[in-house]
Amino acid sequence: MTQSPLLAVEHLAVNFPDHQVFQDLNFTLQRGRFLSIVGENGAGKTTLIRTLLQQLKPSSGAIRFFPERKAIRIGYVPQFRNLDEEYPLSIRDFVSLNLSGIHLPWLSRKERQAVDTAIRSTNLTAIAKRPLGMASGGEKQRAYLAQAIVEQPNLLILDESTASLDNMMKYELLDLVKEFNRKQNLTVIFVTHDLPLAKQYADDYLLLRRKGYEYGPIAELPEDALISTERGGDLTNA
Repeated sequence: MTQSPLLAVEHLAVNFPDHQVFQDLNFTLQRGRFLSIVGENGAGKTTLIRTLLQQLKPSSGAIRFFPERKAIRIGYVPQFRNLDEEYPLSIRDFVSLNLSGIHLPWLSRKERQAVDTAIRSTNLTAIAKRPLGMASGGEKQRAYLAQAIVEQPNLLILDESTASLDNMMKYELLDLVKEFNRKQNLTVIFVTHDLPLAKQYADDYLLLRRKGYEYGPIAELPEDALISTERGGDLTNA
């Protein structure tokens, strides 16, 4: 399959009043690739994602989307959401929020079909009527994934989405994501501290360091990529 770029990060820099997160960051993400973003805490993973989502403006440089930003649909799955047991919406209604912001049955027939497909694809059909607040951690993450894919995005961003899950649930979630990646040519960005997960599922890696970065095929990801964090590095979330 011939690849074409989905986005290009060009000489990107993001500065805050008290520190610079990164500077002169350059990489191109091809359509259909699975990219893992790794790096020690404070190296800029969250900042980069927020910039991609246009929640932050670059200090310099640019992020270009192809053919243009408004033509790219982005699905986003966070690490967690602050939902307690009293959260009233069912899993199905929660997934539907990404379409119109209102509950079923006010969705169109096409939208209801999209919700059905997203729920079925994430193995949530049997519990679709369960209140999301009563779901397990793994079920919640699959519901977040279903909500993210219901609009059939071109780019799916997983922001530490497996961090709070046990090993079985991590692999279950990423097996689903990899299936979408392969069958639908869905481009994926996966932010993680888990190098074994990154190496198993990703095609490429972006390693953010406090000074500089590395980008390349996942097979070349250094074994000591997170050594600074493991030795008690700065835990600033950036």
